[in-house]
Amino acid sequence: MLLDPRAPRFAAAVTTVVLAAALVTGSPVLLIAQAVVFAVAAINPRLGPYGLLYRAVVAPRLAPPTELEPAAPVRFAQLVGLIFVVVAAIGQLAGVPVLGLAATGAALAAAFLNAAFDLCLGCVGYLALRRLAGRPIAARVPAGLS
Repeated sequence: MLLDPRAPRFAAAVTTVVLAAALVTGSPVLLIAQAVVFAVAAINPRLGPYGLLYRAVVAPRLAPPTELEPAAPVRFAQLVGLIFVVVAAIGQLAGVPVLGLAATGAALAAAFLNAAFDLCLGCVGYLALRRLAGRPIAARVPAGLS
C-alpha cells in the first residue's frame, strides 16, 4: 500500500493540536482519544480518522501527489505514537503527572517535527531498523511508478 505523503503530515498537524491541548489541560480523555486514532492508523493509515478527513476535505483541493510513500513506516510511527500516549494516559490516570507530561511532551515533539518539517521520527526509526535487518526499502517512490 502506498500513501500520499501529505496525508500523514496533515495527521501529524492535527495530532500536534490534540497533544498540545492534552499537555495544557492534563486531560487523559484527550490522550485516550488520540490513542484510539493512533491504534486505527497503526492498522491501516488510510482508515485513521485524520487520514479520512484529509482524503475527504483536503486532498480534493490539492494537485495529485508527485510521489507516494510506503505505508509500513507510517504504521510503525503510529504504533510508536500509540505507545507514548498510552504511557501518558496511564501516568495521568495513575496520579503520576510527571510521567504523563513527559510522554505527552515527547509525542507532541515528534508530531510537531513531522507536521512542521516533514521529519517523521517513527518512519526514520522504521527505515533504520529495516537497514539494520538487511532489508531496506525505498522511503518514497514517484507517483507514476506505483
